[in-house]
Amino acid sequence: MVSSDQRRRQLAREKYERQQQRRAEARRKSRRRAAVIGAAAAVVVATLVGLVAGGVFDGEDKKTKASDTPSPSASPTPKQSPPAMAIDDKAKYTFDLKTSAGDVKFEMDAAKTPQTVNSFKSLADKGFFDNTKCHRLVTSGIFVLQCGDPQGTGMGGPGYTIPDENLDALGKPNEQGQVIYPAGTVAMANTGQPGTGGSQFFLVYKDSPLAPSYTPFGKIDAAGLKVVEDVAKAGTADGAQDGAPKNPVTIEKGTVTKN
Repeated sequence: MVSSDQRRRQLAREKYERQQQRRAEARRKSRRRAAVIGAAAAVVVATLVGLVAGGVFDGEDKKTKASDTPSPSASPTPKQSPPAMAIDDKAKYTFDLKTSAGDVKFEMDAAKTPQTVNSFKSLADKGFFDNTKCHRLVTSGIFVLQCGDPQGTGMGGPGYTIPDENLDALGKPNEQGQVIYPAGTVAMANTGQPGTGGSQFFLVYKDSPLAPSYTPFGKIDAAGLKVVEDVAKAGTADGAQDGAPKNPVTIEKGTVTKN
């Protein structure tokens, strides 16, 4: 027969064994959690490495810009020199855009923006703008349709940059450092830094307040402005204030001629 002391010792031993089992199980669970967390961390690190390698975190300029900045989403490092001057810098030139939405023409003043006009004439003569998309429409804050990217993504350009010109044409900036780019203005997009214009440009369809940092180099004719306004009325493809136009616009042919 088991004595009361033996019974107490047996119960104490069983309790101790249960405690040891619980502690062992807790250690196993802890190790499993650590393994899972370690694996998850490895996945996150690998993902981040992949994103960086893929260019996702290569800087804000490669992401969508704020709606008050008519800038290319990226500007590749220039690998070429701008074309040699080959225009009459005392003349006026017309850029005729045959687009899927209608014809848009604007006059360019070579006397005020010789580098810009020379670049656009050189590019147009090579068919650079043919079959390219106007990739971006902004419908709030500023009111612009942006074109001139051969990739149609906001990341393309001609492989070179041109200097800013004619930046004082729109008057003295207000207290916010802005001037009004009037409806009908055509101006160069850039990365937000001086001298980073390439081939992307924006068509202003409604007066827009902007810093005087974007070369104004053209004036859209009345019929062309109506075409851009109609594109803007349809809004963007996803209903946002800044994005691809709902009614796609393709420049089928871009031609620059001397007046």
